[in-house]
Amino acid sequence: MKLTKSLLLGSAAMFASAGVQAADLPVKAKAIEYVKVCSLYGAGFYYIPGTDTCLKFGGYLRAETSIGTSYHFDAASNGVGGARNRLSDYYTMRSREELTIDTRTATEYGVVRTFAELAFTWSSGSYTGAGTTGVNGSTTYSTSTVASVGGGLLGVWNAFIQFAGFTIGKAQSQFSSPWTSYPGNNMELPGGGGWEPVNQFTYTADFGQGVTASFSAQDQVANYTTNIWNVSGVTAAGLASGGYGVNDIGGARTPDLVAMVRVDQAWGLFQASFAAHDNHAAYYGSSEVTGHPDDKWGWAGQLALSIKNIPTGPGDTINVQGVYTNGASRYNFESYLSNTYAMYGGSGIAGVYQSVGLAGVSDSVFVAGSGQELTTTYGLNGAYTHNWDPHWNTALFGAWAAVRYNNTAKGYICGAFVTTLALSSGLPGCNPDFNYAVVGAVTRWTPVKGLTFTGELAYMMLDQKYASGSTVALPLQSGIAKPAGAYELKDQNSLQVLIRAQRNF
Repeated sequence: MKLTKSLLLGSAAMFASAGVQAADLPVKAKAIEYVKVCSLYGAGFYYIPGTDTCLKFGGYLRAETSIGTSYHFDAASNGVGGARNRLSDYYTMRSREELTIDTRTATEYGVVRTFAELAFTWSSGSYTGAGTTGVNGSTTYSTSTVASVGGGLLGVWNAFIQFAGFTIGKAQSQFSSPWTSYPGNNMELPGGGGWEPVNQFTYTADFGQGVTASFSAQDQVANYTTNIWNVSGVTAAGLASGGYGVNDIGGARTPDLVAMVRVDQAWGLFQASFAAHDNHAAYYGSSEVTGHPDDKWGWAGQLALSIKNIPTGPGDTINVQGVYTNGASRYNFESYLSNTYAMYGGSGIAGVYQSVGLAGVSDSVFVAGSGQELTTTYGLNGAYTHNWDPHWNTALFGAWAAVRYNNTAKGYICGAFVTTLALSSGLPGCNPDFNYAVVGAVTRWTPVKGLTFTGELAYMMLDQKYASGSTVALPLQSGIAKPAGAYELKDQNSLQVLIRAQRNF
């Protein structure tokens, strides 16, 4: 009996154990989809699992310091920077993380591409406030960012779709050359279309052999209008800051129209660009019944040339471009540059407090009851980059640009200067034309792939055209701590240094 019981218990345990083991057997899992390399569009692309779309992430992390200016990449040319006193920053610091997201899918219509470039930036800012005398300089801290997220600024630089020859969204203007304002440098230069991307609707025709032509309608609001000055509304404070009237821009009516032809081959690149720009002013006075000037179209033209692998060394490059504008000044003085200048310095004239260089860039000027007078500008920039070895390179760069007002516009502006600021030389000594120039050098060291250290020196010169020795009576400017008094109108200059570390990935 005991034997029988033992056999039964043993059999039950055996079947129970077998049942448990059977229940624990794994069910066949789905095959794992590994990320696969996509070699169709170059290095760094991978297929998004389960799709035929290729994806690439990239970007950089950058830390930098600008010395001798209150503004990143721009000269100390106005505001507290141009004041050159205890309110001016001797340095500014910035850190940035940039991320690019590139997707591409092959279709029967060609490649469908989306591209986004996002930048997270933190700048050191400065101290501002009322102070005891109504000037800046209190202990209230203010960052230099406008729309802050976690103490920094989120920038959406590019966000566009490309399909069947069309580019739709925010991308670099078709007017600009590939190097835009940076032929070999980092500091801002005039003399060509700017880098700042712009919303656009563009069609590009590809003729093969590196020859393309683009036709574009692009938004002018954010980047491509400087000033439309109503000189009838001029004030002494405005003139003292380089503003030759009230900025009287009306609502957006027409996008800028751009055409571009480019030849991009192994020897280098040649590009010709043209843009048409509508100047749409508001009213002569404070209401509709005061009337307004008619719209007036301006235009800009540009030629750009890049020569690669010149005899001085492998990878050496020369980039140069020139531009001419009439009523479309932003295509010369790009959007990261100031369009008003008030730079202070010393003076040797007795009874004068200091010297000042005053200048302003506009698309047009007018007075109440008149039509718009378009402003003419022209300029060029260029750079020569030499590679000493695979780790070191140096670039020499420069730019020169001119602003010219016609005789009617000069009459409007000079009348305001004489009556409002008591220009000592009167109308004969008044000339609001000016030249703006920058020269500099930059050296880069790349000890390992993707990591670069940069040192750059840039010297900016403001050449104003008022009669030598002319003086003006400026009002108190509490924002920059400049007292009311006599100031000599004089050419000015500014020296900036940029130190940068950047890791690309």
